[in-house]
Amino acid sequence: MKLPRLLSIPLLTAILLGLPVVWAWPAGLPLWRSLGIVFGWAGCGLLLASLVLMLRESWLAERLGGLERMYAWHHVLGTLAYLLLLAHPLALAVDNLAESPVLAWALLSPLSQGWPLWFGWLGLLCLMLGMAASFARRLPYPLWRGLHALLAVAILFGCLHLWLLGLGPSFFFMLLLSLLFLGWRFLRIDSSLAARPYLVSQVQKVAADIVEIALRPLGMPIAARPGQFVVVGFGNGGGFRGCGECHPYTICAVDPEGHLRIAIKALGDCTRHLQTVEIGVPVGVQGPFGDFLLDRPPLPQFWLAGGIGLTPFLAVLRDERLTQPTQLFYFYRQPEDAAYVEELRTLAARQPLLTLHVHCGDFNAAALAGLLPDSTALAGRIAFLCGPPGLLGSTAEILGQRGMAPASIHFECFDFR
Repeated sequence: MKLPRLLSIPLLTAILLGLPVVWAWPAGLPLWRSLGIVFGWAGCGLLLASLVLMLRESWLAERLGGLERMYAWHHVLGTLAYLLLLAHPLALAVDNLAESPVLAWALLSPLSQGWPLWFGWLGLLCLMLGMAASFARRLPYPLWRGLHALLAVAILFGCLHLWLLGLGPSFFFMLLLSLLFLGWRFLRIDSSLAARPYLVSQVQKVAADIVEIALRPLGMPIAARPGQFVVVGFGNGGGFRGCGECHPYTICAVDPEGHLRIAIKALGDCTRHLQTVEIGVPVGVQGPFGDFLLDRPPLPQFWLAGGIGLTPFLAVLRDERLTQPTQLFYFYRQPEDAAYVEELRTLAARQPLLTLHVHCGDFNAAALAGLLPDSTALAGRIAFLCGPPGLLGSTAEILGQRGMAPASIHFECFDFR
């Protein structure tokens, strides 16, 4: 990753963190009261930065290092903001403790306060629930999404807290930026105004629980390249009813006319429902995102795909002729999970630089180690991995043990919760 993209998010965070802290920097106050004020404003700044990083815009993701990086920083900054905002009343209470334990407890107890501090505590409570949902990976997606929305409510309560405390200019600054970012997220992203209109033009079953869907643009198509992914929401059409959710899917083919093909595996309620999608269903497509397999260096390559993780490699093989020796290892668990195997063999026959290895089974680390190339065969290669987290983790560990540097191992995964 180039230096400007690498520094983009830290620089954005420093600006949004520094502005409120410098503006409200306490002078001549006791230590703990000063810390309490700094903690509060620093938490507000980090929350604003976290809000920016949840804006799912392709042009923004390209400048900030990718959507996955944005979401990872979003989680980290949100957690740090919560900890600082929690430390805010605690530091103020420590300041009161020097005068009287009763005063210290009165500041911490919501029962002894009025509306200004009630809104502050309500904001912290909503923030706590929203943060807890972020770490609860097994929650059903609709419930997770609803609880995550409490983060927006927490920000509004925080603005009311500032207003009722009489912090006029700071209130309007925080309110304006918060409403800007929240409104942007709701109108552009959640309401799909940023999505391009497409229509399902073809549906093909390629494995027991995998369907490939062709999407025809109804207007200007997105400028996608093989290996990238899009965020797609399916609407209602004919006898099909969409599930009201948007999810990321890797593009497995880009046609010259702007038609896209995506493959969807039944991994949850929504993706299982999409196995029955019909031709003519309207679709909203956001993106493209990601740079996996784009601008690959002129080096011999090692590709590993697990299950539906085959799709970015398939898109590249369908679109271009390889210029470097490439080994593709494709793993799937059951014979009925085998997608595109015959097409892969046909493509391999046409690509003299491609060596294809197809394996079926449930592979642990020991079995995987027996199938992957040795250190001699891996020397000088660059690796691209896409598939389930367990498979990727085991593969990366084995590659590292066989002399491949971490900088030469690239991943594609969709951990956006």
